[in-house]
Amino acid sequence: MKLQHQLNIAFTTLLVVIMGVAGYVIYSLILDLLIQDEQRQLRQNGEILVNVMTEEYEASQYAELLQDQNLQLFLYDRNQDGVLFSTMPDQIVRGLWEGNDFADDSDSLWEYGDKNFVTSRILFYPQDTGIELILLTPMNDIQAVQQNFIARLLLVFLIGAAVAVLISTFLTNKLVTPLSKLKWQMKKIEKRQFDDIERINATGEIKEVEQSVHEMAEELQRYMHSQQSFFQNASHELKTPLMTIQGYAEGIRDQIFDEKDQEKGLEVMVTEVNRLKTIINEMIVLAKLDSEPAAYHTNQVQLSSLINQVEERALPLVNEREIDFRHHVEGNLTLMADEEKLLRALLNLTVNGIRHAKSQVAIHVYNQNQMTTITVEDDGDGVSEDLIPHIFHRFVKGKNGETGLGLAIARAIIEQSGGKISVTDSALGGAKFEIIFPQ
Repeated sequence: MKLQHQLNIAFTTLLVVIMGVAGYVIYSLILDLLIQDEQRQLRQNGEILVNVMTEEYEASQYAELLQDQNLQLFLYDRNQDGVLFSTMPDQIVRGLWEGNDFADDSDSLWEYGDKNFVTSRILFYPQDTGIELILLTPMNDIQAVQQNFIARLLLVFLIGAAVAVLISTFLTNKLVTPLSKLKWQMKKIEKRQFDDIERINATGEIKEVEQSVHEMAEELQRYMHSQQSFFQNASHELKTPLMTIQGYAEGIRDQIFDEKDQEKGLEVMVTEVNRLKTIINEMIVLAKLDSEPAAYHTNQVQLSSLINQVEERALPLVNEREIDFRHHVEGNLTLMADEEKLLRALLNLTVNGIRHAKSQVAIHVYNQNQMTTITVEDDGDGVSEDLIPHIFHRFVKGKNGETGLGLAIARAIIEQSGGKISVTDSALGGAKFEIIFPQ
């Protein structure tokens, strides 16, 4: 069953239940009010009759008056528990006496056969005489008013139900239509028709879902493009050294090269094989970082000790390029992370900075706004604006880059450790890589 029909049935059922309960309550309330009003009128008439009858005590004189008012009366002696006089036939008097308790003054409704009577009782003065006037009136008029009221109430309820169903249909249609359109947009995502995806006008939570679906589609599109670029770049990076190795190997096999060229070719082949090993190893590292979260072993890392290790491992390259390498850690800062992998990420960023720097590289670690920040800066040429959005993607290399995987590995490690990495321009003139960890 469609969602729209389910909602309509739910709303209609709820409406019927509410209106049924309200109708029952109103029906009971109206009946009580009508009986109370009838009793009030009986009491007024009864008090008048008691005053007159106390003086003359000839009840038969008032039979005509009672008949005009559609009233009947009993003179009941409470002391002797007997009826002294009644304007009703003896047969009805006996039926009422047998079917009702005359001594129970709390009973306001009497029954006789299929008829009901409203009663009202007034004692004669002095009260020790025990003489009580009981006035009765049939409930025909009350039932007629009640039935008329119920008919009108039912008509109002039917009209209200029809209007409510129409409003329910309109609202559910307004609610379900964006969901139906959203379903078709998701079908386009399933078929990878990202360029055909359209935005949907909606409100509330549906708007949030639509926004999430749109962002998911954009992310999937970027992911697919990045995967295509990855395979293209990977095939290119692997194909180049393989072609070089193949060319020298075939030349040596066919004895095209002399002894000197053969030695040079073997050196090139070894270099290219090492390059292939580096690329493949880094690709394996990236694959493990993406697919094996359990490979992260989190513990408390002392950042000052970590930066010292980075300096020790980068020292040969620093000396080779004659770079002024500086670092500063403010306070005794720690992080919860995998120390070995975080060391690799920082070392990748540091080596990248040293490779592109002209004369200096600086690492700064500090705490600000409940965040631990690590910056790696250099005074090189920086990162071009068009490269910044893709700098952390796989096989994306800047000038003097090597495999194009170092920054991708650094980003994967940092994000798996709960941090974020970004690149901006440095005050030193080159690139500034900023890593932020929530405390």
